Amino acid sequence: MKGLSFLSITRITCSLSLILIAGTGNAVGVGGQVPQNSELSITRLQYEGGGDWYANPTSLPNILANIAERTGLPISQELKTVKLSDPSLGDHPYLYMTGHGNVSFSDEERNMLRRHLISGAFLHADDNYGLDESFRREIELIFPENGLIEIPTDHPVFHVMYDLPEGLPKIHEHDGNAPQAFGIFHEGRLIVFYSFESDLGDGWENSEVHNDSPEIRESAVQMGVNLYLYVLSQVIS
Repeated sequence: MKGLSFLSITRITCSLSLILIAGTGNAVGVGGQVPQNSELSITRLQYEGGGDWYANPTSLPNILANIAERTGLPISQELKTVKLSDPSLGDHPYLYMTGHGNVSFSDEERNMLRRHLISGAFLHADDNYGLDESFRREIELIFPENGLIEIPTDHPVFHVMYDLPEGLPKIHEHDGNAPQAFGIFHEGRLIVFYSFESDLGDGWENSEVHNDSPEIRESAVQMGVNLYLYVLSQVIS
């Protein structure tokens, strides 16, 4: 494991807290200090089209708890859900979407998501076996000039805290294909991470849900922690 220094974690925490404060319109405290109650989180994206956006209900509480425990970051345990049409979208800088079925955005929602991501937000799309075709269609409409590219195993996202030399871990077999991590970058910043043929959310769920081995569940958690820390680290790079 590659540990982060206390100074690095503090800088990351303060930097993202400033972004959160700016996004909500709240003022920074006297002397430029971040209020002590600033918290980080992950928000589930609710979408239309018939896909089960609510799949893996125990996944986000578990990965949030693991991030908090393993990093010491002030992670909120509150479960948050947002639609792209919601006026509060700007209050949710880290979005997570999953499901087995169809994803369908309106033109307005596509424009909202594009602006949100380019403005500094991040989206993790986690294929839960069935999401792939519709997600690729939608993301190409949102970023026609900047498509998904495969992220190599030597990328820092696989090594920021835990060393994952083979890259994205395989959690569920599905078609038996190797897992692949794809990304969209804007001005050098990773704004979309797409985990395909992996199903990280299944590995984050309660152990009795899928009966995955402790080793498999641990690899899913390590990837989730790495991804979260890498997204935060982009703020101070």
